[in-house]
Amino acid sequence: MMSVNVYNLEGSKVEQVELPRVFLTPYRVDLIHKAFVHIQSRSFQPQGRDPLAGMRVSAESRGTGLGIARMARIKGEGMRRSGQAGGVAGVVKGRLTHPPRAEKVIVKGLNRKEKHLALCSAIAATAIREVVKARGHRIPDDIELPLVVTDDIESISKSKDLLKVLNALRLSDDLERARTSIRKRSGKARMRGRKQYIAKSALIIVKSADSIAKAAGSIPGVEVVPVSRLSVLHLAPGGHAGRLCIWSKGALESIRDMSNNAIELMEVMAR
Repeated sequence: MMSVNVYNLEGSKVEQVELPRVFLTPYRVDLIHKAFVHIQSRSFQPQGRDPLAGMRVSAESRGTGLGIARMARIKGEGMRRSGQAGGVAGVVKGRLTHPPRAEKVIVKGLNRKEKHLALCSAIAATAIREVVKARGHRIPDDIELPLVVTDDIESISKSKDLLKVLNALRLSDDLERARTSIRKRSGKARMRGRKQYIAKSALIIVKSADSIAKAAGSIPGVEVVPVSRLSVLHLAPGGHAGRLCIWSKGALESIRDMSNNAIELMEVMAR
């Protein structure tokens, strides 16, 4: 297994650490996308319609021989609705043909082993330069992936200090890409809380995010996640793997147990 350099907060190399075996997991685009849809479907809101919507009318067909369509028509005379089609689908104020039902199962299923292997594959994709660049991240050609920094990064509590660390790691171009990508939205998207679009930049994976999470809140595109809550949603936003990740040394050591399980799953699925 290859070793990677560990950088301090000034961007200087201080030591080397061996990567966990989870980074040897094959890059599986299909599994990553499947796991992304599975996790995202848990946040879908069920929709339904009133079973009597469009049906609260007194209507019946007038039969044949009148030179009019045989669909049900509103009873009565002298009223605006009299004689209009009602109580059927495809007419004004009528019911829907196939309305959504609240009891429909909208959560996509996924096997436990597939979900675990998808997470391992998404982690391994963060170390593949071609995949990271194909996702749109702007990184120097000589930068080493994955980026590993000392655990001192977890103690940062101010945005300006975190910004200095990211610039020292030569990620200023990617930060600028995320900053200039901000687009204001209007209409229903804004009304529903999605008032602006911001491209994804670096994902900082730490062991404890109590302090650094506040520092990253005002830097566009930068996110912080503790390694215990790491998921495909963080590593592959939109179902596209290759997120630019910065690992703390402690977080990298925490996933070594995941490595053995990943290798076993690969062997089982290869049979």
